[in-house]
Amino acid sequence: MSLTQNPRHVLVYEPSVDGHHVGWLRFITDDLLNAGFQLTLALDTRPAAMKRVESQMADLIPHLKIIPAIAEQSDEAKTTSPTHVAACLKKSGAARVFLAHFNDIASTLLRRAAFRWMPDASLRGWLGGIYLRPQFLEASALSPNQAIKKIGFRRLVQNDWLNPLLLPDPQLCELARKKYPRAPISFLADPYPENFFADRAASRKQFNLPDDKFVFLFYGGNYKRKGLHLAVEAMLKMSAPGRAFMLCAGLLPKNERLAGDLAVLRSQGRAEIVNRYVSAEEEKQLFAASDAVLLPYLNHHGTSGVLSCSAGAGRPVIASDEHFIGQIVRQYKMGLLFRSGNVKKLQEVIVRAASTSADELSKWQAGAQAYAKNCSRDAFRSALVAAVETALAAQK
Repeated sequence: MSLTQNPRHVLVYEPSVDGHHVGWLRFITDDLLNAGFQLTLALDTRPAAMKRVESQMADLIPHLKIIPAIAEQSDEAKTTSPTHVAACLKKSGAARVFLAHFNDIASTLLRRAAFRWMPDASLRGWLGGIYLRPQFLEASALSPNQAIKKIGFRRLVQNDWLNPLLLPDPQLCELARKKYPRAPISFLADPYPENFFADRAASRKQFNLPDDKFVFLFYGGNYKRKGLHLAVEAMLKMSAPGRAFMLCAGLLPKNERLAGDLAVLRSQGRAEIVNRYVSAEEEKQLFAASDAVLLPYLNHHGTSGVLSCSAGAGRPVIASDEHFIGQIVRQYKMGLLFRSGNVKKLQEVIVRAASTSADELSKWQAGAQAYAKNCSRDAFRSALVAAVETALAAQK
């Protein structure tokens, strides 16, 4: 850092606008601005991407400097390169960089470090961010790729490149801190938005949902590991669906079979589809309109933003019984679990939930509300600001 640089000037690097990325970008930006940091954002500055950013951050943009992480299609491949991050840092004039999604560069960064190919010197000691699901930290039997990443991570920690690193999985965070006690690692809550409430009746009307059905929400990007195909298959195979109704929201993939199956459910009056990018306000309405949320994930490690939003809205979940999510649902009694990947068992718990008693539903809702305290915006804000301030103080 040069003598003329403001040590509280941070480059926030976030080249993606899909899924949770814009929402988390707003959280990070709002919290660091309120903590007195000067911010430059490196973003996808193409019109379609900026439209999504502006839809959630219009009030914050006047207080920011924005530079392109992606200005044209040819830039997309660069975003996973630590060299590109270093170039953005130099262009911004900031003292440090914070990656809203450290995973963007993690694979390249760790593999190179394993072979002693370190990033640009400007990043040393100033490279931090939010790291989702670093599986090499917990695997008992590592694949060659994961073993290489583990070596690279150790070298980066030993040579003080990372500061700070925030992990949203509390169990993985505790494990990482034990394995790497000198690393600046801390826990960051996976948050739901503030004031996460909308009127139920109005929200049901907004999405054309029947009042007499038990609505199961499937929300978010349809990656195969999220298990939408399992939920659709379970719904289709019900001989007596009763009150079960599916609300599927988010951009659907170009999968003709899945799209056709959803269309069949809709034609039968058993599903509604919102096949587009969902705004922050609509997100609130989707959870308000639902009775329970589907999380039929396949081998999903770590936390889930959809789980946090379910808790914030006081909605129980139907989830695969695996890893962190299974443990949380069981611990807080916030819904029902089924054996991961088993369509028949998923079908059974959907039928049970749709016909549950008011008392049992109330208990699940109370469990969701109890878990919500762990993933509030206040919890996220406190952890984020504390980690960045601690990193700054350590280098004075």
